[in-house]
Order: sequence, then C-alpha cells, then structure tokens
Amino acid sequence: MKAAIVTIGDEILIGQIQDTNSTFMAKALDKIGFSVVEMLTISDDKQAILSMLSAFQNKVDVVLITGGLGPTKDDITKKTFCDFFNDSLVQNDAVLAHVSELIEGIYKRPITQLNKDQALVPSKAEVLFNKMGTAPGMWLKNENTVFVAMPGVPYEMKYLVNEEVIPRLVKEYNRPFIVHKTIMTYGVGESILAEQIEDWENNLPSFVKLAYLPSPGRVRLRMSAKGTNEQELHNALNNLTQSLQLLISDAIVGLDEDEAVEVIVGRLLKQKGKTISTAESCTGGKIAHLFTSVEGASAYFKGSIIPYETQMKTKLLTVSTSNIEKYSVVSSEVAKEMAQNCKQLFNSDYAIATTGNAGPTKGDSPAEVGTVFIGIATPNGVFVEEFNFGQPREKVVDRAVNKGLELVYKEILKN
Repeated sequence: MKAAIVTIGDEILIGQIQDTNSTFMAKALDKIGFSVVEMLTISDDKQAILSMLSAFQNKVDVVLITGGLGPTKDDITKKTFCDFFNDSLVQNDAVLAHVSELIEGIYKRPITQLNKDQALVPSKAEVLFNKMGTAPGMWLKNENTVFVAMPGVPYEMKYLVNEEVIPRLVKEYNRPFIVHKTIMTYGVGESILAEQIEDWENNLPSFVKLAYLPSPGRVRLRMSAKGTNEQELHNALNNLTQSLQLLISDAIVGLDEDEAVEVIVGRLLKQKGKTISTAESCTGGKIAHLFTSVEGASAYFKGSIIPYETQMKTKLLTVSTSNIEKYSVVSSEVAKEMAQNCKQLFNSDYAIATTGNAGPTKGDSPAEVGTVFIGIATPNGVFVEEFNFGQPREKVVDRAVNKGLELVYKEILKN
C-alpha cells in the first residue's frame, strides 16, 4: 500500500516553524504496513493544493494532509477541496455543538462567525471528530485514493491520526506487514562498523533490508522486513539480532527503535535504584535536557549545574583555583573535580561532567578547538577521558553529549 504525506503552510516553507507532523505520520503509517513514497510541503495557495490533489489522485492509496483548516482567510483547504471534488460546504451540527461548547463553555468567550464556520465541511467528506480543537478532520475517498485532511496543530493532528485515521485504514485495507528492528551503537564509526559486519550483512535474507543511520558519536542499524506473516518476520529479525550481537556486543547499547540512549540509561538507573546528576560546561545543559525530556526522570535524575563561566566552576562546584591556574579550565584535573563535586553536591550515585573548547575560537584555555574532557563519577571512583571532536561547534557539543551518555551507560552496566 502506498501513501503520501503533505503539509500545507507558508510558515514551513520559509523556515519559521519545523515540520514535525510528517515524521509522526510516516511512523504511524509504517507501523500498519503503508509505504510512504513521497513527502511534500506546499504553500497556502489554491493552485498549489489543486496541483497536489491532481498529482496524487489514483497514484497512491492514501494522502494524509495537514494544515490550512483554521478559521482565517489564509486557510483555504476546505474550499479548495470543494473545487477539486465538485462539492460544496455544509454545516455539521455535531461539530458546531462541539465548537460552541469549547469556545463558550471552556474558553468563556462569545463565539464568532469565524468559529462557527469551522463546522462547515465538504458534503462528500466523512467528518473525523477532533475533540482537541475546533477544526474537524475530513476523510474523502475519490476513485482509488483516500484524501485525509487534518489540522496542522501537532497535538490535534496526533489525536486524529491515533484515534480516527489509523483505525480506519486498518479496517479499510489489506496490508503487508512491515517490521523494524533498530540496534543502537555508540563509540564506533559507520565505516568501521560496516567492515565489522560485512559478512553478516551480505548474508541477509532477501526480504530484509539494512540501513545505517549515523549521527555524532552513534550509529543506528535499522533492519526492515516486509512480508505476509508477521510472526515469521519477528522471528527472523530476532535471530539476526542475536547473531549481530555476537559480532559487535561492545558497541551495542540498545535494541529498540524508539529508545535513545538517555532512555536506556534512565531505565537502567531506575532498575538498579540509582541516581545521576550532571555538571555541564561546554555542553550547556544538553545532557540534563535529554534526561528531563523522558517521562518519569525524577525517579533517577537529581539535577544539573551549568558552570559555563570559569568563575562559576569555583563558586558553584568548588573546583580549586590552583588546578584551573595550573592546568587550565579545559583539563582532566578540572573535569575530575567537576564530576566528583557534582556527585557530592547532589548526593547522586553517578555524575557526568563536561568541560571543553567547542569553538570556533579558544576561550579561557589554550586547549585546541574541539577538545573536550568528560568526567564520570561512579560509586567506585572518578575517571576522565579526553577527546577532540573537531569542528564545527554543533558537532563538538553533540558528540560530547553522546559520548558522556555512552561512558556512563557502560559504567552502570558494570555495577
């Protein structure tokens, strides 16, 4: 089954906002066996929308569209649908009642005509009830293609996809099974990894595809299997994963497609009843942000200090001035003190400390641009590792974050 994803909005085309809707919809479609063959972003323009509808008609089975369903004049999706499908707008009483309750009952303000117009939908469309907002979704089948229009607001779109669209697609279509297995690796480059598993990769079954998904400091290996027997696909991927683990066990940190290393580290800490804290200079709190972005992180994450300025390292973390003067702020000695003192300050079992020169120019240290020291404090002591992550600045920070999580993950496994 083939699907296309379309986002409508000038704000996306000019880079004012990021399109996260397409990623969410693609994952949802993939899980039920639809192959997304195209993603497209177009402007809030009648001709652009008409051209898109014409291009996908009878070319794909399903088109998921977000955006252009608001109450203002620049939101023209509904009217353009009517032009393309030779239809007219009619009032949906259930939607009008919902909009009235939302505006007058919850928002406590008078309902306007623009609000009431949200209840106007093409007469040929099936209404997808949107309890999260005022704009309903629309399901319209024309010849061999289903067109689904949804609001561009992410949480409204997600509600409609999960509660309305996916259940309908599952019921409507006979689909093949697409099963994925993603292996998360840290600390080994993509090319080296490819050499290590070359024979294994060359002997993959024909129905299994392997993709390398690299990012600073880590590589995800995604196996995708497609077929008519879901259990056989799962069994095949499980067997392949076991054989892969024998080859690169030291590099593997996770086996779940949707789990990043911060999730894996958090789960390990929670299972072991341990806690962690961070002292981040060159990474500016990004490690702490990753931890706190995970639901339930308060069970294991104690807190973070960001002593970005040199003086803050002595004031907040009591790093010795003599070490800073003797070795510089970017040094093994300072990273060690930061990690050790952070662990003591927060009374945590583990601590990650980062200090470095991310660039593009040198700061308070003569260390080469790209140099990062990462300190790890554990229940058994403190150690520091030195790296040079090169440039640009964003790469240095991202690789430092990933390397810090990798190092602490391996230490937690030891205990």
